[in-house]
Amino acid sequence: MNNKYDLIIIGAGPSGIFLAYELIKLGSKKKILMIEQGKKVEDRFCPIEKTGKCIKCKPLCHITNGFSGAGAFSDGKLSLYNPEDTEIHVGGNLHEYLGIEKTKELIDYTDKIYLEFGADPKIEGIEFKDEVAKIKEEAKKYDVTLYDVPVRHLGTEKAHELYKKLQHFLEEHGVEMRFSTVVADLIVTNNVIKGVKTKPAKYVEDETFTDFEEIYGDSVVIGVGRKGANWLSDMCARHKIDSRSGIVDIGVRYELPDKFMADINKYMYEAKFVARLAPYHDKVRTFCQNPSGFVSTEVYDKNITLANGHSYKDRKSTNTNLALLVSHNFTYPFNQPIEYGRNVAENSNKLGNGNVLVQRLGDIFNGKRTWDKDLKTNSVVPTQKSAVAGDITYALGYRTMTNILEFIKTLDKFIPGFADPDNLLYSPEIKFYSNQVVIDNNFETSIKNLYSIGDGGGLTRGLMMASCSGVHLARILN
Repeated sequence: MNNKYDLIIIGAGPSGIFLAYELIKLGSKKKILMIEQGKKVEDRFCPIEKTGKCIKCKPLCHITNGFSGAGAFSDGKLSLYNPEDTEIHVGGNLHEYLGIEKTKELIDYTDKIYLEFGADPKIEGIEFKDEVAKIKEEAKKYDVTLYDVPVRHLGTEKAHELYKKLQHFLEEHGVEMRFSTVVADLIVTNNVIKGVKTKPAKYVEDETFTDFEEIYGDSVVIGVGRKGANWLSDMCARHKIDSRSGIVDIGVRYELPDKFMADINKYMYEAKFVARLAPYHDKVRTFCQNPSGFVSTEVYDKNITLANGHSYKDRKSTNTNLALLVSHNFTYPFNQPIEYGRNVAENSNKLGNGNVLVQRLGDIFNGKRTWDKDLKTNSVVPTQKSAVAGDITYALGYRTMTNILEFIKTLDKFIPGFADPDNLLYSPEIKFYSNQVVIDNNFETSIKNLYSIGDGGGLTRGLMMASCSGVHLARILN
């Protein structure tokens, strides 16, 4: 194998994939290496379907690691935009660097690539404009903002197939990929990136490992996604890469019957409600709505287990699940949002014996924990079978819990049934973002020839915008 490349891409998530793809389409002759700590798409599988519970796969979780990152196992929603939009409402900060119109053009271009590789041509959320407008006006009465963003739904199993085709495309066009390989450190000399140090993924938790392989590159791109946020924060501290304190989104995965969400599911598929309610006025939002979906789990560093949600094209439940997230900002004297989120997750996992917790909404309002016997007679049957019945309020904290409960009660005013006592809350769902890496308009960090794209460094949020960031950087580096 070579140990000198024109370009090294750390992480095989959507941002890195589309960076390599666009370079190929532009006719670039660059020698490209993509390093991924997980496995190829075809070698990724979650055994929970057979075991009925999360077994904490070693050395790394297949859902969060591997080619396409969590994208291959997510519900696979590509957030687009309405032609009349004058703002980009979701997806992070890419438009702050490119402008609104340029970002829209990039979304259109990237969307066509997804279509070429098998995405569903149907766009959700564009057929019922009048009905959506009525919901938006009703929500506004209660100080809730609805962003109706059209989405293209890939579906969990279809996303798997689509990214497998992209993987083969990159392989066939000469992109070298090293799987099951961890980037242990960056090689930086005089504030210039020179390459990376790697080790086999099986040693990911072995801090005594010293037999690193050094791989050199003229340019290095960090595209690690949210899974790599903690790693990226460590790299920023170690190499004095300029960054600023970011946020951590902490909350729950909420599960309720499809019947309560029937209009929302039909008119928009995914609604994005945002509010800042009393007493704290923190930002609370819905995220990743999955009609007729399934609550899932995913494992992060040091066996932290988080709730998430999937929706398939062919396999259906009778429940809708969505995240309810509270944004947490820290400044002085504590400015470590990732560490705070990890602490919440660790405490919650301890209460669940290493698993996510689940609790009935009615039990929370009544000040009691949920027991297994309560779930057996509950009208909402949990779709996540490994979740442990308990009391999520022990771990989430008063402020977070207050925000979530006020949000639920407020949405119930215009979505009847949203606060039904049999609805379920799974804890925790946490979206980790690195302290936001400071980059210039070429996505270059304070280290020369080191670039940051995608979700991990705080530039984007979600599959579409992460993919767009890769496309744009390819045009810069070509």
